[in-house]
Amino acid sequence: MADMKPQVYKDPRPAEYFTQFHTSARQGSTWTYTLARIVVSLPTILIYRLRAIGVKNVPREGALVLAPNHFSQMDHFFAGVYLRRKIRFMAKSQLFGPPVLTYIYKHGGVFPVRRGHHDEEAFKTAYELLDQGEMLLVYAEGGRSRSGEMGEPKPGIGRIALESGAPIVPVAIHGSARVRGWKRLRFPKVTIEFGEPVSFPVEPAPGSERQLEVATEIFNRVRDMYAGLATRSETRSGSRTPDRAQA
Repeated sequence: MADMKPQVYKDPRPAEYFTQFHTSARQGSTWTYTLARIVVSLPTILIYRLRAIGVKNVPREGALVLAPNHFSQMDHFFAGVYLRRKIRFMAKSQLFGPPVLTYIYKHGGVFPVRRGHHDEEAFKTAYELLDQGEMLLVYAEGGRSRSGEMGEPKPGIGRIALESGAPIVPVAIHGSARVRGWKRLRFPKVTIEFGEPVSFPVEPAPGSERQLEVATEIFNRVRDMYAGLATRSETRSGSRTPDRAQA
């Protein structure tokens, strides 16, 4: 992981700059999402031999939050390939800037969260989208793990679970920690598992400790699934048995 760029934890740009992206996200994604999905799906499946488990655990309609672990920027694509629904992504604000990518994010249903700031606008957008019956993806760790190991959950996913009451689907992505090996022509097998949805009674103003408690409960489910995937991967490598896709 040493070749990763240094993290920028605080975006110096004013909150007003990001208003356009929240406005666009609340109006819905456009054909840009569909086009991006078409372009990346086949290469993602072929190059990383992506397999999915538990797709049936993801409801086909209604408000929903996917809560995966996060090792790679490819995780966005891994999460959506086998799902029929569109995903609305909460992403760090530092991703917004380069013209082409920013256009894709703006019109593809991505909205920013200003890390390093108390960004209430990101939560307002998240709740408005859930009220519209959308499916969000919020990384439980709040950002990519840069150690190659799973990190610790941030309270944000707990706050969303408690204040919205929306079902949370824990998601484990195994193999993406080695995705950066593509520079050395190494392409790991990636497996994604969707767990059973979990919901929490609505609490209008949960304290930070309560938010973290719920976030930890959600992420513990992710950890358990990830550990199972890791064990199965090691077993397959040892026995050289072929993978079997499960849905």
